[in-house]
Amino acid sequence: MPQSPVVAPLEYRDGGGTDVIHCQEPSAMPVIREDDLIASIAEALQYISYFHPQDFVRAMSAAWEREENPGAKQAMAQILVNSRMCALGRRPICQDTGAANIHVKYGVEAKTDFKRGLQEICDEGTRQGYLRDENPLRASVVVDPFGARKNSGDNTPCMLTVEMVPGDTIEVEVAAKGGGSENKSKFTTLNPSGSVADWVVETVETLGAGWCPPGILGIGVGGNADKSMALAKAALSEPIDMAELLRRGPANRTEELRVEIYERVNALGIGAQGLGGVTTVLDVKVKSFPTHAASLPVGLIPNCAATRHVHFTLDGSGPATFTPPDVSDWPEILLDQASAHATRIDLDNLTDEVVGSLTPGQTLLVSGTLYTGRDAAHKRMIDMLDRGEPLPVDLKGRAIYYVGPVDAVGDEAIGPAGPTTSTRMDKFTDRILGETGLKVMIGKAERGPAALEAIAKHKAAYLIAVGGAAYLVSKAIKEARPVAFQDLGMEAIYELRVEDMPVTVAVDTEGNSIHKTGPAAWRRVPEPA
Repeated sequence: MPQSPVVAPLEYRDGGGTDVIHCQEPSAMPVIREDDLIASIAEALQYISYFHPQDFVRAMSAAWEREENPGAKQAMAQILVNSRMCALGRRPICQDTGAANIHVKYGVEAKTDFKRGLQEICDEGTRQGYLRDENPLRASVVVDPFGARKNSGDNTPCMLTVEMVPGDTIEVEVAAKGGGSENKSKFTTLNPSGSVADWVVETVETLGAGWCPPGILGIGVGGNADKSMALAKAALSEPIDMAELLRRGPANRTEELRVEIYERVNALGIGAQGLGGVTTVLDVKVKSFPTHAASLPVGLIPNCAATRHVHFTLDGSGPATFTPPDVSDWPEILLDQASAHATRIDLDNLTDEVVGSLTPGQTLLVSGTLYTGRDAAHKRMIDMLDRGEPLPVDLKGRAIYYVGPVDAVGDEAIGPAGPTTSTRMDKFTDRILGETGLKVMIGKAERGPAALEAIAKHKAAYLIAVGGAAYLVSKAIKEARPVAFQDLGMEAIYELRVEDMPVTVAVDTEGNSIHKTGPAAWRRVPEPA
Protein backbone atom coordinates (compact mmCIF):
# COMPACT_ATOMS: atom_id res chain seq x y z
CA MET A 1 0.00 0.00 0.00
CA PRO A 2 1.42 3.47 -0.82
CA GLN A 3 2.85 5.44 2.09
CA SER A 4 1.20 8.68 3.21
CA PRO A 5 2.27 11.53 0.93
CA VAL A 6 5.34 13.49 2.02
CA VAL A 7 4.63 17.20 2.40
CA ALA A 8 7.01 20.15 2.16
CA PRO A 9 6.43 23.82 3.10
CA LEU A 10 5.47 26.14 0.27
CA GLU A 11 5.99 29.85 0.76
CA TYR A 12 3.77 32.54 -0.77
CA ARG A 13 4.67 36.26 -0.88
CA ASP A 14 2.77 39.38 -1.63
CA GLY A 15 3.95 41.86 -4.21
CA GLY A 16 6.31 43.52 -1.75
CA GLY A 17 8.09 40.30 -0.85
CA THR A 18 6.39 39.91 2.51
CA ASP A 19 5.44 36.38 3.65
CA VAL A 20 1.66 36.10 3.87
CA ILE A 21 0.89 32.38 4.28
CA HIS A 22 2.52 29.00 4.52
CA CYS A 23 0.79 25.85 3.32
CA GLN A 24 1.66 22.26 2.55
CA GLU A 25 1.86 20.81 -0.98
CA PRO A 26 1.85 17.04 -1.29
CA SER A 27 4.65 15.48 -3.26
CA ALA A 28 3.71 13.16 -6.08
CA MET A 29 1.64 10.20 -4.92
CA PRO A 30 0.74 7.16 -7.01
CA VAL A 31 -2.09 7.73 -9.46
CA ILE A 32 -4.63 4.98 -10.11
CA ARG A 33 -5.14 5.09 -13.85
CA GLU A 34 -8.44 4.59 -15.63
CA ASP A 35 -6.76 2.22 -18.09
CA ASP A 36 -5.43 0.09 -15.22
CA LEU A 37 -8.92 -0.35 -13.77
CA ILE A 38 -10.29 -1.27 -17.21
CA ALA A 39 -7.51 -3.77 -17.87
CA SER A 40 -7.86 -5.29 -14.40
CA ILE A 41 -11.61 -5.82 -14.75
CA ALA A 42 -11.19 -7.34 -18.21
CA GLU A 43 -8.50 -9.73 -16.98
CA ALA A 44 -10.53 -10.61 -13.87
CA LEU A 45 -13.55 -11.58 -15.98
CA GLN A 46 -11.39 -13.80 -18.14
CA TYR A 47 -9.72 -15.35 -15.08
CA ILE A 48 -12.95 -16.26 -13.32
CA SER A 49 -14.48 -17.65 -16.52
CA TYR A 50 -12.12 -20.63 -16.41
CA PHE A 51 -10.76 -20.80 -12.84
CA HIS A 52 -13.00 -21.84 -9.98
CA PRO A 53 -11.93 -20.34 -6.63
CA GLN A 54 -9.77 -22.94 -4.99
CA ASP A 55 -11.83 -23.00 -1.79
CA PHE A 56 -14.77 -24.04 -3.98
CA VAL A 57 -12.73 -26.82 -5.63
CA ARG A 58 -11.70 -28.15 -2.22
CA ALA A 59 -15.26 -28.02 -0.87
CA MET A 60 -16.73 -29.69 -3.95
CA SER A 61 -14.03 -32.37 -3.88
CA ALA A 62 -14.82 -33.17 -0.25
CA ALA A 63 -18.54 -33.33 -1.06
CA TRP A 64 -17.85 -35.66 -3.98
CA GLU A 65 -15.83 -37.98 -1.75
CA ARG A 66 -18.58 -38.28 0.87
CA GLU A 67 -21.56 -38.46 -1.51
CA GLU A 68 -23.53 -41.71 -1.20
CA ASN A 69 -25.99 -41.38 -4.10
CA PRO A 70 -24.25 -42.72 -7.26
CA GLY A 71 -26.18 -40.34 -9.54
CA ALA A 72 -25.31 -37.26 -7.51
CA LYS A 73 -21.72 -38.43 -7.12
CA GLN A 74 -21.43 -38.79 -10.91
CA ALA A 75 -22.85 -35.29 -11.39
CA MET A 76 -20.28 -33.80 -9.00
CA ALA A 77 -17.55 -35.79 -10.74
CA GLN A 78 -18.52 -34.19 -14.05
CA ILE A 79 -18.44 -30.73 -12.43
CA LEU A 80 -14.92 -31.34 -11.08
CA VAL A 81 -13.62 -32.87 -14.32
CA ASN A 82 -15.11 -29.96 -16.24
CA SER A 83 -13.49 -27.49 -13.81
CA ARG A 84 -10.05 -29.04 -14.34
CA MET A 85 -10.53 -29.12 -18.12
CA CYS A 86 -11.43 -25.42 -18.11
CA ALA A 87 -8.41 -24.54 -15.98
CA LEU A 88 -6.13 -26.31 -18.44
CA GLY A 89 -7.91 -25.22 -21.62
CA ARG A 90 -8.71 -21.65 -20.51
CA ARG A 91 -12.32 -21.97 -21.64
CA PRO A 92 -15.50 -21.10 -19.69
CA ILE A 93 -16.69 -23.31 -16.84
CA CYS A 94 -20.31 -22.66 -17.86
CA GLN A 95 -21.88 -21.51 -21.11
CA ASP A 96 -23.73 -18.90 -19.06
CA THR A 97 -20.71 -16.70 -18.44
CA GLY A 98 -22.96 -14.50 -16.35
CA ALA A 99 -23.78 -10.88 -15.83
CA ALA A 100 -20.71 -9.00 -14.59
CA ASN A 101 -21.25 -8.05 -10.94
CA ILE A 102 -18.67 -5.45 -9.90
CA HIS A 103 -18.43 -4.00 -6.39
CA VAL A 104 -15.98 -1.15 -5.93
CA LYS A 105 -14.65 0.05 -2.58
CA TYR A 106 -13.37 3.49 -3.50
CA GLY A 107 -10.85 4.97 -1.06
CA VAL A 108 -11.81 8.56 -0.34
CA GLU A 109 -8.16 9.62 -0.56
CA ALA A 110 -7.39 7.71 -3.77
CA LYS A 111 -5.79 9.79 -6.49
CA THR A 112 -6.99 8.89 -9.98
CA ASP A 113 -6.88 10.18 -13.53
CA PHE A 114 -10.50 9.17 -14.24
CA LYS A 115 -12.26 11.30 -16.84
CA ARG A 116 -15.38 9.15 -17.18
CA GLY A 117 -17.98 7.99 -14.71
CA LEU A 118 -17.29 4.75 -12.86
CA GLN A 119 -20.16 2.93 -14.61
CA GLU A 120 -18.70 3.80 -18.01
CA ILE A 121 -15.21 2.75 -16.97
CA CYS A 122 -16.39 -0.57 -15.56
CA ASP A 123 -18.54 -1.17 -18.63
CA GLU A 124 -15.46 -0.75 -20.81
CA GLY A 125 -13.62 -3.31 -18.68
CA THR A 126 -16.57 -5.67 -19.04
CA ARG A 127 -16.70 -5.12 -22.79
CA GLN A 128 -13.02 -5.89 -23.23
CA GLY A 129 -13.26 -8.91 -20.95
CA TYR A 130 -16.18 -10.47 -22.82
CA LEU A 131 -14.98 -9.78 -26.37
CA ARG A 132 -11.49 -11.26 -26.09
CA ASP A 133 -10.71 -13.27 -29.23
CA GLU A 134 -8.88 -16.15 -27.58
CA ASN A 135 -11.71 -16.78 -25.11
CA PRO A 136 -14.92 -15.00 -26.08
CA LEU A 137 -17.52 -15.01 -23.33
CA ARG A 138 -21.24 -15.27 -23.98
CA ALA A 139 -23.14 -12.00 -24.11
CA SER A 140 -26.26 -12.50 -22.01
CA VAL A 141 -27.41 -8.99 -21.07
CA VAL A 142 -30.46 -7.53 -22.84
CA VAL A 143 -30.81 -3.76 -22.87
CA ASP A 144 -34.60 -3.47 -22.70
CA PRO A 145 -35.87 -5.78 -19.94
CA PHE A 146 -39.59 -5.44 -20.70
CA GLY A 147 -39.51 -4.59 -24.42
CA ALA A 148 -37.69 -6.17 -27.35
CA ARG A 149 -34.98 -7.56 -25.00
CA LYS A 150 -32.28 -6.91 -27.58
CA ASN A 151 -28.90 -8.32 -26.58
CA SER A 152 -26.25 -5.65 -25.96
CA GLY A 153 -23.71 -7.87 -27.72
CA ASP A 154 -20.89 -7.29 -25.23
CA ASN A 155 -22.53 -8.13 -21.89
CA THR A 156 -22.72 -4.49 -20.85
CA PRO A 157 -23.81 -2.82 -18.74
CA CYS A 158 -22.21 -4.45 -15.74
CA MET A 159 -24.09 -4.55 -12.43
CA LEU A 160 -22.09 -1.96 -10.50
CA THR A 161 -22.24 -1.07 -6.81
CA VAL A 162 -19.93 1.46 -5.14
CA GLU A 163 -18.90 1.98 -1.55
CA MET A 164 -16.81 4.96 -0.37
CA VAL A 165 -14.31 3.78 2.26
CA PRO A 166 -11.30 5.18 4.12
CA GLY A 167 -7.94 4.91 2.41
CA ASP A 168 -6.20 5.72 -0.86
CA THR A 169 -6.71 2.48 -2.80
CA ILE A 170 -9.52 1.08 -4.93
CA GLU A 171 -10.63 -2.44 -4.05
CA VAL A 172 -12.72 -4.35 -6.56
CA GLU A 173 -14.73 -7.56 -6.28
CA VAL A 174 -15.58 -9.04 -9.68
CA ALA A 175 -18.12 -11.86 -9.96
CA ALA A 176 -19.94 -13.46 -12.87
CA LYS A 177 -23.48 -14.45 -11.89
CA GLY A 178 -25.44 -16.83 -14.09
CA GLY A 179 -29.16 -16.50 -14.67
CA GLY A 180 -30.10 -19.92 -13.32
CA SER A 181 -29.00 -19.17 -9.77
CA GLU A 182 -29.79 -15.45 -9.89
CA ASN A 183 -33.39 -16.27 -10.84
CA LYS A 184 -33.80 -18.12 -7.56
CA SER A 185 -33.10 -15.01 -5.43
CA LYS A 186 -35.73 -14.41 -2.77
CA PHE A 187 -36.63 -11.69 -0.30
CA THR A 188 -38.98 -11.46 2.63
CA THR A 189 -39.63 -9.28 5.66
CA LEU A 190 -40.20 -11.39 8.75
CA ASN A 191 -41.65 -10.27 12.03
CA PRO A 192 -38.83 -9.42 14.46
CA SER A 193 -39.55 -12.67 16.31
CA GLY A 194 -39.50 -14.72 13.10
CA SER A 195 -37.03 -17.52 12.38
CA VAL A 196 -34.52 -16.77 9.63
CA ALA A 197 -33.51 -20.44 9.51
CA ASP A 198 -37.09 -21.66 9.09
CA TRP A 199 -37.75 -19.23 6.22
CA VAL A 200 -34.50 -20.09 4.42
CA VAL A 201 -35.00 -23.85 4.69
CA GLU A 202 -38.64 -23.65 3.60
CA THR A 203 -37.67 -21.39 0.69
CA VAL A 204 -34.77 -23.54 -0.53
CA GLU A 205 -37.12 -26.53 -0.60
CA THR A 206 -39.25 -24.67 -3.18
CA LEU A 207 -36.37 -23.55 -5.42
CA GLY A 208 -35.98 -26.80 -7.33
CA ALA A 209 -32.64 -27.60 -8.97
CA GLY A 210 -32.47 -24.71 -11.44
CA TRP A 211 -29.74 -23.05 -9.36
CA CYS A 212 -27.47 -26.05 -10.00
CA PRO A 213 -26.69 -27.36 -6.53
CA PRO A 214 -24.43 -28.05 -4.77
CA GLY A 215 -23.49 -24.41 -4.30
CA ILE A 216 -23.41 -21.61 -1.77
CA LEU A 217 -26.26 -19.76 -0.04
CA GLY A 218 -25.75 -16.03 0.55
CA ILE A 219 -28.05 -14.61 3.24
CA GLY A 220 -28.44 -10.97 4.19
CA VAL A 221 -30.28 -10.07 7.39
CA GLY A 222 -31.27 -6.56 8.41
CA GLY A 223 -31.10 -3.13 6.83
CA ASN A 224 -34.03 -2.75 4.45
CA ALA A 225 -35.13 -4.53 1.27
CA ASP A 226 -32.26 -3.40 -0.96
CA LYS A 227 -29.66 -3.55 1.82
CA SER A 228 -30.46 -7.14 2.78
CA MET A 229 -30.18 -8.26 -0.84
CA ALA A 230 -26.87 -6.43 -1.23
CA LEU A 231 -25.63 -8.18 1.92
CA ALA A 232 -26.68 -11.55 0.54
CA LYS A 233 -24.82 -10.91 -2.73
CA ALA A 234 -21.70 -9.75 -0.88
CA ALA A 235 -21.79 -12.82 1.36
CA LEU A 236 -21.32 -15.08 -1.67
CA SER A 237 -17.76 -13.79 -2.15
CA GLU A 238 -16.62 -14.69 1.36
CA PRO A 239 -14.23 -17.67 1.73
CA ILE A 240 -15.79 -21.12 2.05
CA ASP A 241 -14.96 -22.29 5.56
CA MET A 242 -17.84 -24.51 6.63
CA ALA A 243 -15.60 -27.55 7.20
CA GLU A 244 -13.44 -25.52 9.59
CA LEU A 245 -16.50 -24.09 11.33
CA LEU A 246 -17.94 -27.55 11.89
CA ARG A 247 -14.62 -28.76 13.31
CA ARG A 248 -14.25 -25.96 15.88
CA GLY A 249 -17.94 -25.24 16.51
CA PRO A 250 -19.79 -21.91 16.24
CA ALA A 251 -18.52 -19.01 18.32
CA ASN A 252 -21.45 -16.58 17.90
CA ARG A 253 -25.09 -16.36 16.83
CA THR A 254 -24.23 -15.79 13.17
CA GLU A 255 -22.11 -18.94 13.06
CA GLU A 256 -24.84 -20.88 14.87
CA LEU A 257 -27.30 -19.75 12.19
CA ARG A 258 -24.91 -20.79 9.41
CA VAL A 259 -24.49 -24.29 10.84
CA GLU A 260 -28.22 -24.75 11.48
CA ILE A 261 -29.18 -23.77 7.93
CA TYR A 262 -26.34 -25.84 6.42
CA GLU A 263 -27.41 -28.99 8.24
CA ARG A 264 -31.14 -28.51 7.69
CA VAL A 265 -30.83 -27.72 3.98
CA ASN A 266 -28.60 -30.73 3.36
CA ALA A 267 -31.10 -32.87 5.25
CA LEU A 268 -33.72 -31.98 2.62
CA GLY A 269 -32.03 -34.53 0.35
CA ILE A 270 -32.18 -32.36 -2.79
CA GLY A 271 -28.62 -33.27 -3.72
CA ALA A 272 -26.45 -32.46 -6.71
CA GLN A 273 -28.55 -31.32 -9.68
CA GLY A 274 -31.67 -32.20 -7.65
CA LEU A 275 -31.07 -35.94 -8.09
CA GLY A 276 -31.14 -36.63 -4.36
CA GLY A 277 -28.11 -36.93 -2.12
CA VAL A 278 -26.36 -35.91 1.06
CA THR A 279 -25.00 -32.53 -0.13
CA THR A 280 -27.11 -29.66 -1.45
CA VAL A 281 -25.07 -26.73 -0.12
CA LEU A 282 -21.31 -26.51 0.37
CA ASP A 283 -21.53 -23.49 2.66
CA VAL A 284 -23.96 -20.93 4.05
CA LYS A 285 -22.72 -17.34 4.35
CA VAL A 286 -24.57 -14.76 6.47
CA LYS A 287 -24.06 -11.00 6.67
CA SER A 288 -26.17 -8.70 8.87
CA PHE A 289 -26.83 -4.99 9.40
CA PRO A 290 -28.88 -2.91 11.86
CA THR A 291 -32.55 -2.60 10.95
CA HIS A 292 -35.80 -0.92 11.95
CA ALA A 293 -37.28 -2.11 15.23
CA ALA A 294 -40.43 -3.27 13.42
CA SER A 295 -38.61 -5.22 10.71
CA LEU A 296 -36.51 -8.28 10.01
CA PRO A 297 -35.66 -8.14 6.29
CA VAL A 298 -34.01 -11.27 4.87
CA GLY A 299 -32.45 -11.71 1.44
CA LEU A 300 -31.45 -15.07 -0.03
CA ILE A 301 -29.26 -15.50 -3.12
CA PRO A 302 -27.80 -18.87 -4.12
CA ASN A 303 -24.58 -19.38 -6.06
CA CYS A 304 -24.45 -22.33 -8.42
CA ALA A 305 -21.79 -24.90 -9.26
CA ALA A 306 -20.24 -22.21 -11.49
CA THR A 307 -19.26 -20.04 -8.53
CA ARG A 308 -16.96 -17.36 -9.99
CA HIS A 309 -15.40 -14.36 -8.23
CA VAL A 310 -12.05 -12.68 -7.59
CA HIS A 311 -10.83 -9.67 -5.58
CA PHE A 312 -8.07 -7.20 -6.41
CA THR A 313 -6.73 -3.88 -5.11
CA LEU A 314 -5.31 -1.02 -7.17
CA ASP A 315 -2.81 1.27 -5.45
CA GLY A 316 -1.33 3.18 -8.38
CA SER A 317 1.42 0.67 -9.14
CA GLY A 318 -0.31 -0.65 -12.27
CA PRO A 319 -3.05 -3.10 -13.23
CA ALA A 320 -3.85 -6.14 -11.12
CA THR A 321 -2.21 -9.48 -11.83
CA PHE A 322 -3.77 -12.87 -11.16
CA THR A 323 -1.85 -16.04 -10.33
CA PRO A 324 -3.23 -19.26 -11.85
CA PRO A 325 -4.00 -21.97 -9.30
CA ASP A 326 -1.99 -25.18 -9.13
CA VAL A 327 -3.64 -27.84 -11.27
CA SER A 328 -2.77 -30.41 -8.60
CA ASP A 329 -5.51 -28.85 -6.44
CA TRP A 330 -8.09 -30.73 -8.52
CA PRO A 331 -8.73 -34.40 -7.74
CA GLU A 332 -7.95 -37.00 -10.37
CA ILE A 333 -11.32 -38.38 -11.41
CA LEU A 334 -12.01 -40.89 -14.17
CA LEU A 335 -15.47 -40.91 -15.71
CA ASP A 336 -14.93 -44.11 -17.70
CA GLN A 337 -16.37 -46.37 -14.99
CA ALA A 338 -19.75 -44.63 -15.03
CA SER A 339 -19.74 -44.60 -18.85
CA ALA A 340 -19.23 -48.34 -18.89
CA HIS A 341 -22.65 -48.82 -17.28
CA ALA A 342 -24.45 -46.27 -19.47
CA THR A 343 -26.99 -47.16 -22.15
CA ARG A 344 -26.20 -45.85 -25.63
CA ILE A 345 -29.07 -44.21 -27.49
CA ASP A 346 -29.22 -43.29 -31.18
CA LEU A 347 -30.94 -39.91 -31.49
CA ASP A 348 -31.62 -40.62 -35.17
CA ASN A 349 -33.74 -43.63 -34.24
CA LEU A 350 -36.01 -42.43 -31.43
CA THR A 351 -38.81 -44.93 -31.85
CA ASP A 352 -41.69 -45.20 -29.40
CA GLU A 353 -40.11 -48.41 -28.11
CA VAL A 354 -36.74 -46.76 -27.47
CA VAL A 355 -38.22 -43.74 -25.71
CA GLY A 356 -40.64 -45.90 -23.75
CA SER A 357 -37.80 -48.03 -22.39
CA LEU A 358 -36.13 -45.12 -20.57
CA THR A 359 -36.38 -45.04 -16.78
CA PRO A 360 -35.79 -42.13 -14.35
CA GLY A 361 -32.23 -42.07 -13.03
CA GLN A 362 -30.87 -44.12 -15.94
CA THR A 363 -27.50 -42.95 -17.34
CA LEU A 364 -27.33 -42.56 -21.11
CA LEU A 365 -24.77 -41.74 -23.77
CA VAL A 366 -26.62 -40.18 -26.69
CA SER A 367 -25.31 -39.86 -30.25
CA GLY A 368 -26.71 -38.52 -33.50
CA THR A 369 -28.64 -35.39 -34.48
CA LEU A 370 -29.62 -32.94 -31.76
CA TYR A 371 -31.29 -29.57 -32.29
CA THR A 372 -30.86 -26.63 -29.93
CA GLY A 373 -33.64 -24.29 -28.87
CA ARG A 374 -34.43 -22.29 -25.75
CA ASP A 375 -36.77 -19.48 -24.69
CA ALA A 376 -36.70 -17.12 -27.67
CA ALA A 377 -36.65 -19.93 -30.23
CA HIS A 378 -39.61 -21.66 -28.57
CA LYS A 379 -41.63 -18.45 -28.58
CA ARG A 380 -40.95 -17.94 -32.27
CA MET A 381 -41.95 -21.51 -33.05
CA ILE A 382 -45.22 -21.07 -31.16
CA ASP A 383 -45.88 -17.80 -33.01
CA MET A 384 -45.29 -19.60 -36.33
CA LEU A 385 -47.64 -22.42 -35.34
CA ASP A 386 -50.27 -19.83 -34.40
CA ARG A 387 -49.99 -18.35 -37.91
CA GLY A 388 -50.11 -21.76 -39.55
CA GLU A 389 -46.58 -21.44 -40.89
CA PRO A 390 -44.19 -24.40 -41.26
CA LEU A 391 -41.33 -24.49 -38.79
CA PRO A 392 -37.78 -24.03 -40.12
CA VAL A 393 -36.77 -27.44 -38.73
CA ASP A 394 -38.57 -30.78 -38.72
CA LEU A 395 -38.69 -31.96 -35.11
CA LYS A 396 -40.70 -35.12 -35.68
CA GLY A 397 -39.04 -38.01 -33.89
CA ARG A 398 -36.17 -35.75 -32.85
CA ALA A 399 -34.50 -34.42 -29.70
CA ILE A 400 -34.03 -30.79 -28.69
CA TYR A 401 -31.41 -29.40 -26.31
CA TYR A 402 -32.15 -26.33 -24.21
CA VAL A 403 -28.82 -24.50 -24.58
CA GLY A 404 -27.27 -21.17 -25.51
CA PRO A 405 -23.63 -22.01 -26.27
CA VAL A 406 -20.49 -19.92 -26.14
CA ASP A 407 -18.92 -19.12 -29.52
CA ALA A 408 -16.35 -21.62 -30.78
CA VAL A 409 -12.66 -20.80 -31.01
CA GLY A 410 -9.89 -22.54 -32.95
CA ASP A 411 -10.89 -26.00 -34.08
CA GLU A 412 -13.85 -26.30 -31.69
CA ALA A 413 -17.16 -27.37 -33.20
CA ILE A 414 -18.87 -25.28 -30.54
CA GLY A 415 -17.93 -23.48 -27.35
CA PRO A 416 -18.96 -24.61 -23.85
CA ALA A 417 -22.55 -25.77 -24.15
CA GLY A 418 -24.16 -26.74 -20.88
CA PRO A 419 -27.94 -26.92 -20.37
CA THR A 420 -30.21 -24.07 -19.34
CA THR A 421 -33.08 -24.26 -16.85
CA SER A 422 -35.88 -26.24 -18.48
CA THR A 423 -38.86 -24.88 -16.56
CA ARG A 424 -38.72 -21.75 -18.70
CA MET A 425 -39.85 -23.93 -21.60
CA ASP A 426 -42.70 -25.57 -19.68
CA LYS A 427 -45.43 -23.31 -21.04
CA PHE A 428 -44.46 -24.23 -24.61
CA THR A 429 -44.07 -27.98 -24.04
CA ASP A 430 -47.58 -29.25 -24.78
CA ARG A 431 -47.86 -27.37 -28.09
CA ILE A 432 -44.36 -28.30 -29.25
CA LEU A 433 -44.75 -31.99 -28.42
CA GLY A 434 -48.27 -32.21 -29.82
CA GLU A 435 -47.77 -30.28 -33.05
CA THR A 436 -44.21 -31.18 -34.03
CA GLY A 437 -43.80 -34.80 -32.94
CA LEU A 438 -40.72 -34.00 -30.83
CA LYS A 439 -39.80 -37.07 -28.73
CA VAL A 440 -36.99 -36.03 -26.36
CA MET A 441 -35.98 -32.85 -24.54
CA ILE A 442 -32.63 -32.28 -22.82
CA GLY A 443 -32.03 -29.53 -20.26
CA LYS A 444 -31.32 -29.13 -16.57
CA ALA A 445 -33.35 -29.29 -13.37
CA GLU A 446 -36.95 -30.38 -12.81
CA ARG A 447 -40.06 -29.86 -14.95
CA GLY A 448 -43.23 -28.31 -13.61
CA PRO A 449 -46.68 -29.96 -13.40
CA ALA A 450 -47.81 -28.72 -16.83
CA ALA A 451 -44.71 -30.10 -18.53
CA LEU A 452 -44.94 -33.43 -16.70
CA GLU A 453 -48.54 -33.77 -17.83
CA ALA A 454 -47.59 -32.94 -21.42
CA ILE A 455 -44.69 -35.41 -21.43
CA ALA A 456 -46.96 -38.22 -20.24
CA LYS A 457 -49.74 -37.21 -22.65
CA HIS A 458 -47.46 -37.30 -25.70
CA LYS A 459 -45.27 -40.21 -24.53
CA ALA A 460 -42.09 -38.18 -24.72
CA ALA A 461 -39.10 -38.15 -22.36
CA TYR A 462 -36.99 -35.54 -20.65
CA LEU A 463 -33.26 -35.96 -20.02
CA ILE A 464 -30.82 -33.78 -18.08
CA ALA A 465 -27.21 -32.84 -18.66
CA VAL A 466 -25.13 -31.57 -15.75
CA GLY A 467 -25.30 -27.83 -15.16
CA GLY A 468 -21.78 -26.62 -14.46
CA ALA A 469 -20.10 -29.06 -16.88
CA ALA A 470 -20.43 -27.03 -20.07
CA TYR A 471 -16.93 -27.54 -21.47
CA LEU A 472 -17.09 -31.28 -20.81
CA VAL A 473 -20.45 -31.51 -22.60
CA SER A 474 -19.13 -29.52 -25.58
CA LYS A 475 -16.47 -32.16 -26.22
CA ALA A 476 -19.26 -34.57 -27.19
CA ILE A 477 -20.46 -32.15 -29.90
CA LYS A 478 -18.59 -32.92 -33.11
CA GLU A 479 -20.44 -30.64 -35.54
CA ALA A 480 -22.65 -27.58 -35.17
CA ARG A 481 -24.35 -25.39 -37.73
CA PRO A 482 -27.04 -22.72 -37.35
CA VAL A 483 -30.25 -23.65 -39.14
CA ALA A 484 -32.82 -21.07 -37.98
CA PHE A 485 -33.32 -17.76 -36.18
CA GLN A 486 -29.67 -16.72 -36.52
CA ASP A 487 -30.58 -13.18 -35.47
CA LEU A 488 -31.14 -14.50 -31.94
CA GLY A 489 -27.42 -15.03 -31.45
CA MET A 490 -26.77 -17.67 -28.82
CA GLU A 491 -30.52 -18.44 -28.80
CA ALA A 492 -30.57 -19.46 -32.48
CA ILE A 493 -31.49 -23.03 -33.44
CA TYR A 494 -28.42 -25.14 -34.24
CA GLU A 495 -28.21 -28.64 -35.65
CA LEU A 496 -25.64 -30.58 -33.67
CA ARG A 497 -24.00 -33.93 -34.25
CA VAL A 498 -23.13 -35.45 -30.90
CA GLU A 499 -21.19 -38.56 -29.90
CA ASP A 500 -21.64 -40.14 -26.47
CA MET A 501 -23.06 -37.06 -24.80
CA PRO A 502 -23.65 -37.97 -21.12
CA VAL A 503 -27.19 -37.43 -19.84
CA THR A 504 -29.54 -38.81 -17.20
CA VAL A 505 -33.19 -39.73 -17.66
CA ALA A 506 -35.20 -37.31 -15.56
CA VAL A 507 -38.79 -37.93 -16.72
CA ASP A 508 -40.10 -41.04 -18.44
CA THR A 509 -43.04 -41.44 -20.82
CA GLU A 510 -45.42 -41.86 -17.85
CA GLY A 511 -44.40 -38.53 -16.33
CA ASN A 512 -42.42 -40.05 -13.46
CA SER A 513 -39.68 -37.63 -12.34
CA ILE A 514 -36.33 -38.34 -10.69
CA HIS A 515 -36.52 -34.84 -9.21
CA LYS A 516 -39.44 -36.05 -7.07
CA THR A 517 -38.32 -39.56 -6.21
CA GLY A 518 -34.62 -38.76 -5.73
CA PRO A 519 -34.87 -36.08 -3.03
CA ALA A 520 -37.69 -37.99 -1.30
CA ALA A 521 -35.45 -41.04 -0.99
CA TRP A 522 -32.56 -39.06 0.47
CA ARG A 523 -34.49 -36.76 2.78
CA ARG A 524 -33.61 -37.19 6.45
CA VAL A 525 -34.22 -35.57 9.81
CA PRO A 526 -31.18 -33.49 10.83
CA GLU A 527 -29.48 -34.45 14.05
CA PRO A 528 -30.36 -32.14 16.97
CA ALA A 529 -27.72 -29.58 17.95
